[in-house]
Amino acid sequence: MSLKKRYFKSDMKFFSSAAIAFIIASTSALSGCQTSTVLNGGYVVDQQSLDLVPEGSSREQVLLSLGTPSTTATFDGEVFYYISQRRTRAVAFQKLKVVDQTVLAIYFDKNGVVTRRANYTLQDGKVFDTIARVTPTGGKELTFLQQMLSGGSAASAARSLFGGGAGGTPQNPSSLR
Repeated sequence: MSLKKRYFKSDMKFFSSAAIAFIIASTSALSGCQTSTVLNGGYVVDQQSLDLVPEGSSREQVLLSLGTPSTTATFDGEVFYYISQRRTRAVAFQKLKVVDQTVLAIYFDKNGVVTRRANYTLQDGKVFDTIARVTPTGGKELTFLQQMLSGGSAASAARSLFGGGAGGTPQNPSSLR
């Protein structure tokens, strides 16, 4: 005799409402992961401020119109650099990616007069990290296990921790009294 499960109208209603609840929960959970982030940083150049600084302007006029530069250079003459970047990431835990970079350079002569203006974009140069958080050193870094096997400072620290003296025999705590 074969048994066949029969579905009633109330059972079908429960399954359909459970499926709808599952779909809503999964889409809301996935939409939380899709947080696209756009970060704008630095000086954003607007055309009106740039028009106030034609060639032949003074250094003071540049500072009044554009403000303090992001950085300056003093090779052969003074140069003001106004730097801006736009970085994005698709998901909150991803690394930021530089999408757009603009460097406005104002060149001065020896008398402090603007000789030329240049606007460099991401296609004009290479993106580089101006602040490196790690200073490379000579040699190599060893893990704790590698130091233990090589007899380095971690091995001597472990020997002293476990009671290994200079003679190599463990000390008895009761004999220390």
